[in-house]
Formats: sequence, C-alpha cells, structure tokens
Amino acid sequence: MDEANADLRTRLNAETGKLSWPELERHFARGAVINVDKSLDLIDVAVCVAEDNKANIEAWMKSDVVSHPSMDEVKDWVERQPDFWAVVVAPWVLVQEVAQDA
Repeated sequence: MDEANADLRTRLNAETGKLSWPELERHFARGAVINVDKSLDLIDVAVCVAEDNKANIEAWMKSDVVSHPSMDEVKDWVERQPDFWAVVVAPWVLVQEVAQDA
C-alpha cells in the first residue's frame, strides 16, 4: 500500500461513524445511500469509491455485495431501526449494518 492510499484509508477510517436509520433516511430519499455487505470491509469499499476503482466496484455490484438498498431492505430497517457504520465519499453515503451481538 502506498503512502497516499494509507493516508486516504486513515482519513476515511477517522470519518466513519455510527448512525441510526432515521439519520440516514434523508440520504436514502435523495438516492445517496450505498449498502455494503457485511462480508466486505467498509473502509476498503470507501477507498475504492474515492479512488474511482471501477473494476472492484462493478464486480461488487455484480455480486450484489455493494448496492443501493432495495425497498425490502428499507422496510426491514424501518421496522428494526438498526444502527449503521457510515462513511461519506461524496456524493455517496456508504453504510454497513452494525453486527448485533448474539
């Protein structure tokens, strides 16, 4: 990993925060929320988006592990009110549901 990539990763990690669904709802309404599957590292995805790494992003989208949330997902979030890890890579808000303790 080069220094610029490490700096970007550090900055994005520092800008990551926990948000509730009501805090994300307005971003969803403007089409800016991108859901990142729990199988991926949120910061890895954010770095690829920031660097416009189309190959990785397209592969993840094709595998449906990075996507705009479906209406079914949103209905589930409204019912359950989960928390999310979120990071902004303008104009997108990348989110990943916080794992619930068993």
